[in-house]
Amino acid sequence: MPDELPASDGVHYQALLQLLRTSEAIWSASRQFFEPWGLTPAQFNLLNLLSETGDGLTQSDLSRELLTHRSNITGLVDRLEARGLVQRREQSGDRRAWRVVLTPDGRRQMHTLLPAYYRAAARLWDGISEQRAAKAADVLRAIAANAEAGAARVAEGSR
Repeated sequence: MPDELPASDGVHYQALLQLLRTSEAIWSASRQFFEPWGLTPAQFNLLNLLSETGDGLTQSDLSRELLTHRSNITGLVDRLEARGLVQRREQSGDRRAWRVVLTPDGRRQMHTLLPAYYRAAARLWDGISEQRAAKAADVLRAIAANAEAGAARVAEGSR
């Protein structure tokens, strides 16, 4: 019958819906968590990446690591730079490229924020063993790989 929609794939479809609900719940909780620091989750992710490097990262590196378009990184860096948490430094040997680094204020903010973040992140796993968490990470990596492969097929014009 032409008016009927195809049936879902049952368990896989329900798991995908739950994954999307979980992702949205975590994102919403993250927005609330970072609010007292005046940060968005995306700004925190950028600061966190920079806190793991001594000499900073280029905006292209940040874009690649954060899986977002470079133009979005420019806005994030602009806002964090205006607050004095990051600064752009010329990259030696290339006057067109900039490295983004944490300022001393940015390091201080991350120093106070990270312990609270790690505690909050650990609470997400309450009641879930390390073994189950490791299995979940494996499954999520496989789903991400399948999603990336599907996106590549769509970009190539095939489904």
